[in-house]
Amino acid sequence: MTCCTPPRDGSLEYSHQSAKSGEDHSGIETVTISGGSAIVGTGAPQIPDDGEGPLRTVTIKPFRMAATTVTNDAFRAFVESTGYVTEAERFGWSFVFWSQVPEHVGPTQAVSEVEWWRRVDGACWSAPNGPTTEDACLPDHPVVHISWNDARAYADWVGGRLPTEAEWEHAARAGQGDVKFPWGDTEPNDTDFTPCNIWQGHFPKENTAVDGFVTTAPARSYEPNAWGIYNLSGNVWEWTSDAYRVRSLKKAVKERLSGMKGYKLSKGGSFLCHRSYCYRYRIAARSGSSPDSSTTHHGFRVVWSDGAVR
Repeated sequence: MTCCTPPRDGSLEYSHQSAKSGEDHSGIETVTISGGSAIVGTGAPQIPDDGEGPLRTVTIKPFRMAATTVTNDAFRAFVESTGYVTEAERFGWSFVFWSQVPEHVGPTQAVSEVEWWRRVDGACWSAPNGPTTEDACLPDHPVVHISWNDARAYADWVGGRLPTEAEWEHAARAGQGDVKFPWGDTEPNDTDFTPCNIWQGHFPKENTAVDGFVTTAPARSYEPNAWGIYNLSGNVWEWTSDAYRVRSLKKAVKERLSGMKGYKLSKGGSFLCHRSYCYRYRIAARSGSSPDSSTTHHGFRVVWSDGAVR
């Protein structure tokens, strides 16, 4: 969805880079997730055209999930070990939220209909707001400006993969059943209940940051869910391994999706979500974008099928 993660124009194509190294990455903290019956979706969609419903039951195998999204520190180790170059770096630009663009960058190109997204030359994971903004690449914060292809390359390196939508939702619910959020059903607000890093105030101009953060928060922040997993709602969008598909036969939806062929699915929402604008920090919520897209609010976490971390 362009309001969440604007797609690139698709005129350039890049093949997936493999960067397996066989190194020991056992320092990654993971959580064991039991397999079996799991629920996906919701019987009460808030954004039906996104394909949030129906509520359904699936069977999944046991797996392990990283307790946090991948941090800048962890991604830097990957880059230094392999020489990997992200797609944002190869394209030479990425999308930056308007208020994060430094004055010295000068005029930037806005995205049609979602003008809060700006194309910024030189923006990438290590300089998230554009040239000379390396100091904004905080070691313990989620790495951003990561495309789906970049995320796969890192996951390969640590012997893992991206989660499926069903795995992600199962881990987020943490055995609580059909709840809206990783902590239960209580709605976050703009005043006194801020269990995750989302927007407070009037999007896109005023963020009061009652939750303590204007942009990303550390990957290990706020209370984890009942299974010990951090920031599954808000902070940064998380790529999954699944294609973005909508279970709908409505003509309007089918026409909209015709231009989204090949898009990949993301979960969790970000620090830019607010109920009045982008109510996608719920477990069942979802978004999609082209696999080469990257922004200042998009990251990922890794899972392992065999329960082992190399």
